[in-house]
Amino acid sequence: MSKSTISTFELFAMFPDQESARVYLERTLWPEGPKCPVCGLGERITARKEGFYRCNQCKEDFTVRTGTVFERSHIPLHKWLYAMYLLLTARKGISSLQLSKEIGIRQASAWFMLHRLREACGPKLEKLQGIIEIDETYVGGLEENKHASKKRNSGRGAVGKTAILGMRERDGRTIAKPVARTDKATIQSAIIRQVEACSTINTDEAGAYEGLGSL
Repeated sequence: MSKSTISTFELFAMFPDQESARVYLERTLWPEGPKCPVCGLGERITARKEGFYRCNQCKEDFTVRTGTVFERSHIPLHKWLYAMYLLLTARKGISSLQLSKEIGIRQASAWFMLHRLREACGPKLEKLQGIIEIDETYVGGLEENKHASKKRNSGRGAVGKTAILGMRERDGRTIAKPVARTDKATIQSAIIRQVEACSTINTDEAGAYEGLGSL
């Protein structure tokens, strides 16, 4: 953890409940006061109860969640802030199962949160993180079923097929891409390009994965 990162204890003290998180997010999103996410105006806003606002210009009701990753979610805002903290500070990433236990929600809800947060973070979190399951397979028709003009007559097994390397975050995203060869250098180079450093790698005992218990 860097010196600029607050501790978990400090985070809890800052945002002990939904209301404290709402006030913080409103001040961050609207430093000059609430603005309607529909028309963009802030001159004719009426504050209502429990963080709801009415735009008297376009007659729309809105909250700090409207138009953000929090929209259409009933998960309390302070749990969203804690999920952000965990996602950005966990050395080996965080799975939906772990997040669900950390903040006391269903795993399906945790997966939804992580999906939205990773999309919001953009290219900085493109790589897979956490516990990654990796294996390779071959895609293509059987040689014996091909027309004579298309047979390679080079044996059986993987002949004439394309090698596909599959990488999946546990309870998360999946990346599948073709690889020219399945030797150690090619496989590990592809993994390093797609998997975040410090992630945990789960594979079989093939020689191509030797030394990849973690990155």
